[in-house]
Amino acid sequence: MYKGMKKFLIRKILFIPLTFIGITMILFFIINLLPPQTLALAYTDSDKELTKEELDLIIEKYDLKGNILKRYGKWLLKTLKGDLGYSQVSKMKVIDAIKKYLPATIELTIFSIIPIFIIGNLLGLTAARNKDGLSDKIISTTSSFFYSMPSFIIGILLLLIFYGIFGVLKPQRYSITTEIMISQGLFKTYTNFMLIDSILNLNPSVFIDSLKHLILPSLSIFLGTSASFIKITRNSTLEELNKDYVRTLRAKGLSENYIFQKHIRKNILIPQITVGGLQMIRLLSGVVITETIFDWPGIGSFGVRAARQLDVSSVMGFVIIVSILFLLGNLIIDLLYVYFDPRIKYE
Repeated sequence: MYKGMKKFLIRKILFIPLTFIGITMILFFIINLLPPQTLALAYTDSDKELTKEELDLIIEKYDLKGNILKRYGKWLLKTLKGDLGYSQVSKMKVIDAIKKYLPATIELTIFSIIPIFIIGNLLGLTAARNKDGLSDKIISTTSSFFYSMPSFIIGILLLLIFYGIFGVLKPQRYSITTEIMISQGLFKTYTNFMLIDSILNLNPSVFIDSLKHLILPSLSIFLGTSASFIKITRNSTLEELNKDYVRTLRAKGLSENYIFQKHIRKNILIPQITVGGLQMIRLLSGVVITETIFDWPGIGSFGVRAARQLDVSSVMGFVIIVSILFLLGNLIIDLLYVYFDPRIKYE
């Protein structure tokens, strides 16, 4: 088994760089359809507007009108060395922009996906165990309602109720007080994860402030995306309940709770991993609408701003980080498959 898993893992890992090259090559070719003057901005870290002569010098220096395969090779070598260029939209190196914005998205993802797994699993199992009952109808109807509602409407309604009417939960990542503390050097951002940094700074007020700002956007994501997890849990559970082994266990006098805890919950893990894993990957790539509505400085909003302003270096950097997250996420999902279900072949 371990020998087969080793081969499986090696094959998957070798597939990652090939896929990465394919994705970046396609995007590089598309981006290079832009005028050379626009591409030249990716090769400067200047904030001032460049003259035509300066742009022409950059075009000539980096051979932006030359062979595209040769230019892609040079770009790939720079990227592998960690040089992703300069971000015009963030006024810093692209790698620094990613370090700044990605932690915000990761924090939001963690606080959104944990309730989806825990509460979604509980609601799905409850609905299945009470099939066609009142609780099943309430759970199914409510989850379907939020699933069919556009995510921007859910976000706007939450802002209207909690911020507009009650004034208790505000948008953005933290309050003005915390922002002032950061700008004055009274609060150090070691990791750009606000909750972790607040602990490292021994500052409980910033921890509570950051936690409060996480509530609305994570709740918005939970309401909009948990329905699919609830549905797959319910349907998978009902499918397991109709199998012969469950009838045999019942005939032996085993309790329903024992059957659910020891058998059914284990056997529905594969579809849950599929849905939950894909949702996590999608969230890590940036929930653009949610980040925009709640003014959340995540990687998704960074990518949109870069695309809107034709910031080539930032767009490529965004694609790189999203591609890596997708490839690693799918690798983890595949490994979880074979770990939790030995019946799945490594080949």
